Amino acid sequence: MAATPGGASHRSRLRLIVIQTLVFSLLATLGARLYYLQVISGEQYQGQAASQSVREIVVQPQRGLVVDAMGRPLVTNRLTWVVSLDRTLLGKMSEADRTELLRRTGKAIRMRVSAIQAKLLLCGDSGAIAGECWNGSPFQALPVALDVKESAALRILEQPEDFPGVVVDRQSVRQYPSPYGVNAAHLLGYVSPITKDELDEAEDAGDSSVNGASVVGRAGVEKEYDEWLRGQPGYQQVAVDSRGRVREDVSDLEARPGDTLVSTIDARVQGIVETQLAKMIKTQRNTLDPVTKRKFEADSGAAIVMEAKTGRIIAMASQPTYDPGVWVGGITDKQLERLYSEAAGTPLLSRAFQGQFAPGSTWKPFMTVGALTNGFSRDTVLPCSSAVQIGNRAFHNHESHAYGSIGFAQAIAVSCNTFFFQVGMKFWQQFGSDPDDVNARDPLVEEAEAFGFGDQTGVDLPGEASGRVADRKWKLAYYKSMKDYYCGIAAKPQTKKTSDFVYKFSREFCVEGWKYRLPDAANFAIGQGDTIVTPLQLARGYAAISNGGTLWQPRVAKAIVSPEGEVIREIAPKKDRTVKIPPKVLKYLDDALKGVALPGGTMAWKLGGFPIDKVKIRAKTGSAEVYGKQSTGWVASYTKDYVVVMMMTQGGTGSGSTGDGVRAIWEALYGVDGEKVRPDKAAIPGVTPPAALPTFAEDGSILPPARKERP
Repeated sequence: MAATPGGASHRSRLRLIVIQTLVFSLLATLGARLYYLQVISGEQYQGQAASQSVREIVVQPQRGLVVDAMGRPLVTNRLTWVVSLDRTLLGKMSEADRTELLRRTGKAIRMRVSAIQAKLLLCGDSGAIAGECWNGSPFQALPVALDVKESAALRILEQPEDFPGVVVDRQSVRQYPSPYGVNAAHLLGYVSPITKDELDEAEDAGDSSVNGASVVGRAGVEKEYDEWLRGQPGYQQVAVDSRGRVREDVSDLEARPGDTLVSTIDARVQGIVETQLAKMIKTQRNTLDPVTKRKFEADSGAAIVMEAKTGRIIAMASQPTYDPGVWVGGITDKQLERLYSEAAGTPLLSRAFQGQFAPGSTWKPFMTVGALTNGFSRDTVLPCSSAVQIGNRAFHNHESHAYGSIGFAQAIAVSCNTFFFQVGMKFWQQFGSDPDDVNARDPLVEEAEAFGFGDQTGVDLPGEASGRVADRKWKLAYYKSMKDYYCGIAAKPQTKKTSDFVYKFSREFCVEGWKYRLPDAANFAIGQGDTIVTPLQLARGYAAISNGGTLWQPRVAKAIVSPEGEVIREIAPKKDRTVKIPPKVLKYLDDALKGVALPGGTMAWKLGGFPIDKVKIRAKTGSAEVYGKQSTGWVASYTKDYVVVMMMTQGGTGSGSTGDGVRAIWEALYGVDGEKVRPDKAAIPGVTPPAALPTFAEDGSILPPARKERP
């Protein structure tokens, strides 16, 4: 059957209708979808889009201040332009683009490309250079230049398209105002970037006060009070475009500055103490040693001023020292090497609380207490001969002086070694004549331990040394630890490299080095041998004699104050223990130590014309022998208000090496002018430290504490 023209036309119209229906259906579906996305779910998708273009910037807090007891700033902050590079973004660049970026950045900040590359290496990476590499968190932009000129910083900020991955901002870094020229490096400490391990530990503990860009305290009060000083970081959310340029702020959480640490230090006294210690060392280096016939090495020293009634440290100095600002912006390998260098005197070590030295005759007052409370009396008289024979060796007085039969008071005043040798020997014979008995009683050892020697003082500074009381148990432990070494020397024929002394000592030590013999007891009684103390331990011991027997935990911090000026925490003096000293013994000892400063005493020649009747100084000098070196000189002294201790290694006698410096410090503390005492000229107004804290004004200024007039 043939098709008709009318039927074909009908089918064509039908197909067109179907196609139109499909097109309209598709358009309707698309429109509905667009309506859903833009109207119904518009806010949701807009939020998601916005979140993809928002970045979070950590705002570092300003670290808290450290001020002295009068409110004078010891550590503050300053703002500086810092240029950092984003390692993550650099890693995504081609080598050519990365090289060009480093070249362009180096030109802008006037820094060699090789120097920038060294800063971008993590310590531990291949080729990393100590002091140049980054030891902080790898998840932050790495700082490559500090104290960048403002013009260079602004150029980079204004041309971000030319410096992708380069971060420029103003950061707060530590600054040391140095009132009265103070250094105080060992007291203040330093900060450095947080390490990855420290950051991981903080995150595990839920500590939000640190982040990848934080700096943390590493020594001194910066470390001890780090949690108070560091503050709380803030966070800023910013909207950025596809090229990473900031378009607008989204939200802000302000950083909270760290708290202020009020220290017990008086900057004026600290400056005087540092000056006198440095002066004494310089003087002694130009002085001939009558024993060695060469000038004194005077290679290190320490000085401390402590408040006798509280244990608070008013000043503490150590030589050699260093510039605390060396850590700001990163320390170089050469600088770090010098701080640890023995040739440079290990400047990083504080001789005041980390150095350990034989106390010499400054030990004798503590031995006197032990003797007078264990059988000896204030009426005891013993011969002060020029030497005492112990076995096959003669133990001498200083310069072999002899003073006849004397009591404890005169033995202290003239520092008679042979008198105290006999005290130590009598106790050895009475309680422990068996050299193998490690449990034998020794009243002198007991007294030393009662005064806190051989243990840390508990000062609020990290890294304190504990000293050593060289008793029988210590000697046995030392023998066990060193037996193989010395027996190894003794087992071989003597060579030119081994001195007669060392070879002989090794042979004796190998056979019976654990035995506590009579010479050990004699040496212990005069502060010689293997007993060592820190200057801080000695100062605390003399403070206990001054205040009636209380051993305080020394303190360098007095209070924590918020940025708003509110006292958050007062750090009160903390009592450690009480040494039981009968009042009559204490009075006797005090009079004996007064005799050291009077004519006939070992300190008298340095105190001529000093008004002892008004500023009642008690003192003890000491000179400790050190094998192969010149003697260590000490002066330990006190009044009812203060303790002053000064020590110098390889400096000779105590009064000869440090006596003038100790006198100058006492003159400053009490305002001594010739033979007159002028409290109005004292280094601290009112002579003694104020009990009150500095006043923190609303405008941010810090005023000296208000105080009552001294009665």
